[in-house]
This record gives sequence, C-alpha cells and structure tokens, in this order.
Amino acid sequence: MGFFVRFWGVRGSIPTPGPRTRRYGGNTSCIELRSDSTVLIFDAGTGLRELGVSLLRNPPREGLDLHLFLSHPHWDHIQGFPFFGPAYLPTTTLTVYGSEKNENYQLLSGQMSNAYFPVAFKDLSARIVPKAFKKDVVEAGDFVVRRFEQKHPGGSSGFRVEHGGRACVYATDSELDQLLADQQQPVKSPRMLRRLPAPLVNAVKDADLLIADAQYTDEEYPTKVGWGHARANTVVDLAIQAGVRQLALTHHDPMHSDRDVDAKVLTAADRARTVGAELEIFGAREGVTLRLDRD
Repeated sequence: MGFFVRFWGVRGSIPTPGPRTRRYGGNTSCIELRSDSTVLIFDAGTGLRELGVSLLRNPPREGLDLHLFLSHPHWDHIQGFPFFGPAYLPTTTLTVYGSEKNENYQLLSGQMSNAYFPVAFKDLSARIVPKAFKKDVVEAGDFVVRRFEQKHPGGSSGFRVEHGGRACVYATDSELDQLLADQQQPVKSPRMLRRLPAPLVNAVKDADLLIADAQYTDEEYPTKVGWGHARANTVVDLAIQAGVRQLALTHHDPMHSDRDVDAKVLTAADRARTVGAELEIFGAREGVTLRLDRD
C-alpha cells in the first residue's frame, strides 16, 4: 500500500504569482502527504490556503483530523496559516508538532495578533493541539515521522516520513554547502561527489522521494553564502550518496522564471549523469500528485 504526495507551494522566500512562474507556481512552501486514513501537512506557506480549499470540498462527516509539521517559522513557511479554511471549523482537529516548548505553535498564534491580522488565534474554531516529538520521532496516524536538524539561520528541521516500507524526506531550507568537508577547496574532478556528513546521509538513506531545497545554481551561490539555502548540484550529490530513488528540487528562487527552473533541473540531471548515477530528478510543481510505491 502506498501513499500520496502533493505539492501545494514550492516557491521560496516570497510568493511570486504571474506569467513567469505560472507552470511551477508562485505559492510558498506547503506539501501534503496522505494515506487512506491520515493527512500530513509540511509547512504552512501560501500554498496552505489552496490545500484548505481542497480539503473543504468533500470533508468527512466526522470532521478533519490533520497533522501539521513546520520546518521552521520564517514567514514564507507560516504566512498561509491565517487563511487555512479548516482552522475555522469546530469539526477540525489540527495537531501542530514541535519541540517540548513548541515555539511553532506560539509563532503561529503570534502572527495573528491584531497588529498583523484582523482575526485572533483564539477566535479559530478548530481544536488546535500542540504535540512534542519524543527523541525526534513521533507517530502521526499511520505514519512515523523522524526529525533531523538542518543548517539554516535560526535553525530548521528536515523530516523523514515512513509508511508501509516506503519513505519520503522533506528537507527544505538547508544550506548543505556549509556542511561540506571540502567547502573551501575547489572540486578536483567533476566526477567527485561533494561529501556530506554521515548523519545527514543516514537521515535521507534509501528514500523513495527526497524533496529538497535547491534554490541556487553553482554560479549564484557564492553571493548567497550564509542565506540558508543549497546549490542544486550539492543536493544531487547528497541524493546519490544516500541512494535516493527520486529527487524533487524545491524552494525555487523568487527571481527564477519557469525557464530558469527548467535550466536548473537540466543542469542537475547532467550532474547526476556526469558522476554515473541513475537518479530521477524533477522540479517540484504546484498541483502535481505522486504515488509512492515500490516495484
């Protein structure tokens, strides 16, 4: 039995609607993972509004039971929450996962203070429940979710989601290039992989799908060091080292048009071929749904 992944928002930093981004989409980060009985949501960017509209088209009679995981609370990952329709229904239960202090829960409510938004968090009708990870693992419905730390200003979390022998990893806002052992040295050969730390490789190991921040090209990254995002080719190297089956490049730069994203995907695929790896690579695109099944 498989589960489904749907992309609702794949843009980084700020929403970018318009003709230049029509194909990949302009909404900020939001991913849905669904089994027959459980709905997981990863990040609450502006794509969350459209997910909410979809969930309310045919809601179950007993109400919605939803599980929300935030990679971190930067604006492009929480700004869709006040517009999430299910949060306004008393029949909705929304579990928000975080640390023991659950700063994510507090920041979701904080952005709905009167200075920022006309509706207060306390006026939401849904049952909103904070829940903490236990040693970086939690069960959410029929999924097991494992959390791992990432390199990003203010910190961020990646998530490994397991169900029925399959695994999907969501790892956005992660500056992989700051973790490279040889980051200060030029790559001696184009066939040499940029080596990532073993704990990170293990977190991604053998994933059926890796959804990863790949905001920059190799040419762009030198002027963006410390901004918290990865080069697409470094993400490819991580996927190869971890034995990933499919790689979805996400968190597209707000300055990148559809053609720019196309070019980035082609360059990443060429990188995989250069090192002799068989890896399916594509650009994450709003509205696309994937079913994860093993052969």
